[in-house]
Amino acid sequence: MERKPLDSLISKNGLWVSRNGRLHGIKSCEASHKNLRITMDCGEVVKVRNSRSSRAARSLRNRKFQKPCKRCRVPEEKIKEFSRKISKNEVKVSVRTVPSSQFNSYENKIPDMALPSENTLHEPVKPVQASTPAVSAKQTQKQTKTAAAKTFVPQPRTKKPKVKKSGNHSFQKPAKASKPQFTQSQKNRILSLLGPGEMISFSKEKRSFAELESVLSTERKKDIRQMYEDSRENLLGKLERTITEFFVDMGFLEVKSPILIPFEYMERMGVGEDKKLSEQIFRVGDNMCLRPMLAPGLYNHLRKFDNVLPDPVRIFEIGPCYRKESDGSSHLEEFTMLNFCQMGSRCTREELEFIIDEFLNFLDIDYEIVADSCMVYGETMDVMHKNLELSSAVVGPIPMDMDWGVDKPWIGAGFGLERLLKVKHDFKNIKRAARSESYYNGICTTL
Repeated sequence: MERKPLDSLISKNGLWVSRNGRLHGIKSCEASHKNLRITMDCGEVVKVRNSRSSRAARSLRNRKFQKPCKRCRVPEEKIKEFSRKISKNEVKVSVRTVPSSQFNSYENKIPDMALPSENTLHEPVKPVQASTPAVSAKQTQKQTKTAAAKTFVPQPRTKKPKVKKSGNHSFQKPAKASKPQFTQSQKNRILSLLGPGEMISFSKEKRSFAELESVLSTERKKDIRQMYEDSRENLLGKLERTITEFFVDMGFLEVKSPILIPFEYMERMGVGEDKKLSEQIFRVGDNMCLRPMLAPGLYNHLRKFDNVLPDPVRIFEIGPCYRKESDGSSHLEEFTMLNFCQMGSRCTREELEFIIDEFLNFLDIDYEIVADSCMVYGETMDVMHKNLELSSAVVGPIPMDMDWGVDKPWIGAGFGLERLLKVKHDFKNIKRAARSESYYNGICTTL
């Protein structure tokens, strides 16, 4: 007999056998990556792993139970049908993954989802019949040659008059001095030497590449010496210290999670090897990877601090992440993330927007919030500065929380520190704000 997973058996029978042998009717069944949450007709709720060899799977497969649950009121015909060796019933329960847009708390009921209608009727295409008999290719070519021979009339050739060129060049205008032409590599070099806020028009520039490079290099040397005299603080490190002070004062606990994590964590986040997003992950060996996000570490800390710290639990982390997405002026393969999270009471959209507003006003950055969605979290709130996304924020719970042992409401948001620096200092390219050997505080160091 084929050993079907637990969700398939539930979908087939529409019944559940508890540990004490009671046979229950199933009201709804919700699935995440590895777990199931089953609500009985009597109101009892259980959470189990979607296993092929569990006690529940064996009971449903072998159709063994002691007696039906009185409160579920399972119909007698359904009990007799379940007791038979081969069931002929159709699917009784639809097991589905619940999107976060319809999932506000684990105790809420999940509304029924209507199946889309399928239009399977198509008009057959009738072949078009030719009204005249087909003519062979040889016969057509023969008729064409005969017609051409009758209509062709040779024409006499005419000579074109020769135009004599004047040998006197005394009236030609002298050539103007040409403007300096810049190759693409020269343009890139000049752009890298520009300071924050500086601009240049290559079409109007009169200086040669060598002159322009020399002037800009001299200016950048002065800027670096001035930074050394003024502060000697790296902008990225300074921003990280400033953000840490802000969130500690807000009552958040700072945590530090490993950068090298098991790839199984990404599977729990819904980014398995069969997903397109998995191509962005830097793999290390067969089972490990560099973290592309801070969420796995925050999930583990929330679970461990629950019932230890006072309600609500508030934590944050700032650290490096890695993704294979370096194209464009707003993406990096190595970048720094801030993630803050609150679990327990007051986990509402209003509270999340209040924290974001306090944080960005503290940094003096204008923003707006727009609705969006993503593969991992479902519905999100994107924090935008003009056309640049600064953050993606979420109001939980969401279905994947089960796989992390988290069963309380939560709110959270993630910000890219390099993008915050790009906005604050008007950097044209995010690489000026990143960990780099080519730039220091947005100033080119290749001089």
